[in-house]
Parts: sequence; C-alpha cells; structure tokens
Amino acid sequence: MSAKGRLKSFRKLLAHARDILQVDVGFQLWDGSTVPESLPPDAFAICFADEGAIAALIRKPSMETMANLWVSKRIDLKNGDLFKLIEQKPRVRTREIRKALNKWLAFNTARKFWFVNRGGPWPLDEQPDEKPSDGSREENEQNVQYHYDLSNAFYTLWLDKEMIYSCGYCTDWDNDIDRMQQNKLEMICRKLRLKPGEHMLDIGCGWGALSFYAAQNFGVTTVGVSLATQQIEYAKAKAERLGLSDRVQFELTDYATVEGQFDKVVSVGMHEHIGIANYPTYYATVKRIMKPEGLFLHHAITRPAKKDAKTFRKGNEEFKLLTKYIFPGGELDHIGNTVTMFEQGGFEVHDVEAWREHYQRTCRHWHDRLLANYDTAVAEVGEDKTRLWLLYLGGCSITFERDGARIYQTLVSHKRRGPSGLPPTRADLYR
Repeated sequence: MSAKGRLKSFRKLLAHARDILQVDVGFQLWDGSTVPESLPPDAFAICFADEGAIAALIRKPSMETMANLWVSKRIDLKNGDLFKLIEQKPRVRTREIRKALNKWLAFNTARKFWFVNRGGPWPLDEQPDEKPSDGSREENEQNVQYHYDLSNAFYTLWLDKEMIYSCGYCTDWDNDIDRMQQNKLEMICRKLRLKPGEHMLDIGCGWGALSFYAAQNFGVTTVGVSLATQQIEYAKAKAERLGLSDRVQFELTDYATVEGQFDKVVSVGMHEHIGIANYPTYYATVKRIMKPEGLFLHHAITRPAKKDAKTFRKGNEEFKLLTKYIFPGGELDHIGNTVTMFEQGGFEVHDVEAWREHYQRTCRHWHDRLLANYDTAVAEVGEDKTRLWLLYLGGCSITFERDGARIYQTLVSHKRRGPSGLPPTRADLYR
C-alpha cells in the first residue's frame, strides 16, 4: 500500500469518526491537509506529524505510546490545550458509537498501517521500568533529585513567588496561586497551633517556604530536611539573605535519620515518595522525634480505596506512567489506611480535612503558568521535559477534578490519657 493510499484511508476514517462522535475538533495531517477539508485556520485541531505515529498507536494503543508521541510533538494540539481536548465529549453514548462505527473501514485502515515503521524519536523509552522504593537513602536521593533538582529556574517559571510545590488552599475559588499558597501556609501553622519559642521539623521542606513563614509569623525555630540538593542550596541562601540562618536551618538528609526532639512536626507532599512498604519507618520516625505534647500535621495525596489491598496496589496505567516518568518510586495510600496506621502507630487522630478541589485548582494554575512561559521553559530544560510536565500538571488537575485522586491534611498527637490540649472547636483556624 502506498503512502498516498494510507493517507486517503486514514482521512476517511477520521471523517467518519468525527461524524459519529459529534465533536467540535478537527484534524491536521502530516501532508498539511485537514479533516474536514474546510477546517478554519483558527479551529481547534489534533495534529499528526507523521504516519509512523499512527502505526505506533495501532500496534500498541497505550497511554505510554501516547505520552511518547505527545512529548516528541508527533501528536500535538492546535489552537487549544489538554483541557479543551477533554471538553470535547462525544454527544452520543459509547454503545451507540460502537453500533455506528464502520468496523470494516477501521480494520482496513489499521491493516494498511500495520507494517509501517513507527519512526521516532521516542524520548521516554530511556526511562527504566518503575519499581517501588526500597527505602534506602541512596534510592530515595536518586528518586527525589530526578524530579526536584530538574532546575530551580524552571520551577520559578510556574510556581508562586515563594516557590511552594504542594496543594494550595482557597478561601475563595477564584484565588490566584500566590493567595492560595499563602492561605495554605497560614492554615498549616494554625492547625499546628505554633507558639513562639517552639521547635518545628519540616519533613520534605522543598525550597523552605513553610519554614520561613513559621519562623517569621509564629516565632518558632525550624529545621527543614530534604534530599533535593538544589532545594537545600536555594533555601540556605534565602535564609542568609533574610537574616534568618540562626532560626531556620536546612539539612540535606533523609528524614528517617533525623535526631532530636521537636514540639511540632509537619510533612507536606513528602509521604507520596517513600513507598507503601516503608510506611512503618515513616510513622515510627515521627513518633520518635516528636515531644510527648507535640502535634504532627500530615499532608498527602491519596487514591480512593479499592475492594481489597491487592486491587489497590495494582493501580492503573495512568498512575504507573506518572511514577515512571515523573515521580519514580512513588506510591499513594488511601485515607483509610493512613488513619489506621496512625492509630496502630500510637497516635490519636484529631482532624482530617479533604482538599481535593483545592489541588485541582492548584494544578490548573501551574499548568497555565508553565504554558504561558513555554519558550523560556524549553530553553531551560528542553522541549521534551516541558511538554511532559505540561501533560503531568494538566492530567493531575483533571484527575483531581474527576475524583481519581484525593488529598488530605491529617492532624495527630501521641496517644495519651487526658485532655489533648486542643481547642474545643475549629474556630481558631478561621479567625
């Protein structure tokens, strides 16, 4: 079959699919032609750069294939983004689509592309297969640095002004990213009931924003720990610049090796990295380093629970891609197990708050800011990484919106007899 014949057959299939799906999206093909032929220049369209991309999808129709084709721009979007694509929902039901589909046309088109070379590049193929973290410092450091040491300049392009890389908190759904992150820092400090003179440990401190905020606004001294070299270097330099080095310290170290006793302990967005098999170490470490009257705030993404542990651990293809290409070694808990492990570990759970919709908005802000700084990001980390991060941030926003992932803040203390020392209501959090 000639290349011209394959193109003609694929065009016919696209036109047929567009008709039965009843979606407002066009297609631009590798020879410059469009489906429909009268597609306006400003219309939203899916673009195919070469016929090898079609052959690859036919032979291996998976999310991994799509991710490779997207990152390499062999499949792209014109006059729109991932969110606009998701809006293009078929106006007919799946059952009706199956009935209306010309199966001979689909089969015949696939047959014509079956032996076409898949072409290239395939930039994600070099990434090793994903496996849960073994909990060692060496592997934790490798996994953390893969993601967080990508480039401080890159993260500056789309994070808020304080460089906070975790879920923000809306007091109004229209809050911008800077307001959301300030709200979050304030809420965490209030939940911990920080008092002047207390000593706080910030596990997975990132670029140090929470430690700085707690020291400046609540009068505490802090220690922040991370395994990301660039983050720690940035945070130390900022502490010097702000004149806070005597009150805010940062250490490049594994959380499990931290020594000392702390009045308050906080972990924001770090639990996701340690792996389910290593959860006992996490809870035991917090219990060991937190003073008897202390409080611990645990902030972590979760997945909805499944019918049993085996099904839950299996996960889905999208999450496997996320851990392979974005967060190697990462695993997510479900909130039921989180609460159970706190109680089994000798803690009392005082408060659990869901922030799912807040993270949907946070990720959307990040995606849009990165897209607005696309050219600068490409110059900093390359087009492959920029497009991969756009896919990750956009995909996360959609996942949180659809309740495919959740996020909770959980406040606990050591289990003990007698009063907890907490206020009788949550009113102090919202004053």
